[in-house]
Amino acid sequence: MLLEKFGVAFTQKSVEYDEEQIVTSDAKDFVYTASKGKMEAAVRQFGLDIPLLCADTVIATKDGSILRKAKDVEDARRILMLQSGSSISIISSLHYRTKSLLFTDISATHYTFAPFEHDDFEAYLKSGLWQGKAGACMVEGFCKPYILSVNGLESTAMGLRVEVLLPWIGR
Repeated sequence: MLLEKFGVAFTQKSVEYDEEQIVTSDAKDFVYTASKGKMEAAVRQFGLDIPLLCADTVIATKDGSILRKAKDVEDARRILMLQSGSSISIISSLHYRTKSLLFTDISATHYTFAPFEHDDFEAYLKSGLWQGKAGACMVEGFCKPYILSVNGLESTAMGLRVEVLLPWIGR
């Protein structure tokens, strides 16, 4: 969605990379290692005949805990309750690589949320839209009406700070 918004043509393909092998409690280290691992897997799988872009996103609570993708609805409930009425940092890392260039960026956007309303919260959990989202959070969706303050770019929170990438891809 972000690449389309900025008029960047792309083909999306997945690579095999096991994030469970990452051992760190630091959110920046985790997201950098995950996106770098995906890039290394992409180079092995696709080569460098076309430019490659890999990214990853993680959420850190104000106490520094990493909130990853929820495993099930109860995990999503737990993760989201840590965010309700609290502050989080959404940290994204990207790697862009061609035959002659490697560009890496780590960015963060910081949010403070009002407490989530019970009925709204339960409807979101029931919808399943939290699945596959770092921290089960959708700042462009469910969480948007609860945002009290934001410091940073929404694109970072959505998983890819496109604005910093554009000059490197000739935009």
